[in-house]
Amino acid sequence: MRKTLLAATFIAGLALPAAAQDCDITIGVVMELTGPAGQYGQAGAKSVEMAFRDFNEAGGVDGCKLVTDTRDSQSQGTVAVDQATQLVNVRKVPVIIGGIISSVSIPILTSVTAAAGVVQVSPASSSPTLTALGRDGKTNGVFFRTITSDALQGTAAAKYALDQGLKKLAIIHVNNDFGVNMVREFQAAYKKLGGTVTSVTPYNERQANYASEASAAMAGDPEALYLVSYPVDGATIARAWISGGGPQKFLLNDGMNSQEFIEAVGAKFLNEAYGTSSGTSPTASTEYFYGSYEAFSGGIKPDAPAADRSYDAGAIVALAVAKAGKADSAAIKAAIPEVVAADGTVIHAGKDEFAKALALIKDGKSIKYEGVIGPVGFDQYGDITGPFRLWRVQDGAVTTVGEISADEVAKVKAEVAK
Repeated sequence: MRKTLLAATFIAGLALPAAAQDCDITIGVVMELTGPAGQYGQAGAKSVEMAFRDFNEAGGVDGCKLVTDTRDSQSQGTVAVDQATQLVNVRKVPVIIGGIISSVSIPILTSVTAAAGVVQVSPASSSPTLTALGRDGKTNGVFFRTITSDALQGTAAAKYALDQGLKKLAIIHVNNDFGVNMVREFQAAYKKLGGTVTSVTPYNERQANYASEASAAMAGDPEALYLVSYPVDGATIARAWISGGGPQKFLLNDGMNSQEFIEAVGAKFLNEAYGTSSGTSPTASTEYFYGSYEAFSGGIKPDAPAADRSYDAGAIVALAVAKAGKADSAAIKAAIPEVVAADGTVIHAGKDEFAKALALIKDGKSIKYEGVIGPVGFDQYGDITGPFRLWRVQDGAVTTVGEISADEVAKVKAEVAK
């Protein structure tokens, strides 16, 4: 009798999750959980989970939950394509959130999501190539991102460098789509505005030593180093630069806004390190996220690279699924611009705000999600515009020192184009 009862209990226990799973809507997440960009992906994955938790607690999609199937790209495009293919072909996901870095997001888009018509939302891939693919009709309209393009960040970085008196720079950059594009945009603006680039040295990832690259970059007597990299390799390069006698002055890209990088290099060497990041226009969502994320994530700081905009990517996807009313890629693609509609009722992050959004959607009313990074809207290529945060490292911590608005960047870019 006891064995029969246990067996019946076990079978009943299996039946409940199976029923719940029939109702769940699975969203694919491909993040860089390991490899050079692992720090970003770990933060990003937790942010998406938090957005979905808030959305599910608010009621979900007619009571059904959004769940993630999260895969590790290992910061490699080939691995990412394999994982995305499984998510699309086997798990039949209507959306993939990811990747973080452009060298992961681009192959997912070109090899998997565009052809399959599956929506892809990247929280942090900033390569101008993604815009070009959309402009050339190669994305099937499925790609969106919650970060501004490097075509704008490179311009902002050039102006910031010169404003800090950095008039003669060497450049070392990661030799991938992100690094090449960032440097190209930066150089065009920096030279036009009066700066001098003494050398440009690409590097391949995951090397144990970068002494030869650092040595090559010192030719021409630069005043500082513009380092376009990720925290792990970036720290190795910075140490090689310093130990080789390079000036302890740095310009850094957004991904180098990292405590891991600072600690690995040594705070005392970075007191004249300056950087730019895709900025935010604070909203109630920002306040909510900064007050809640660290506890949810198990200790990851809310200002970790990609954390804020990954929450927004998750929130926008969740609201779009609710607007579509089903796990259908075409319907979700059409719904994404509608949940950030300029004329919609403003909605912020968190359970209560999402419950308000779900009620408005049910009543057929328009909503405008204003996220952690601020209000966003998507153009025909899935791009957003926004400000850039200006920061520097002081006493071992990243400190925000100013902002350059989207209008200011556009003005500089127009001057450069003359």
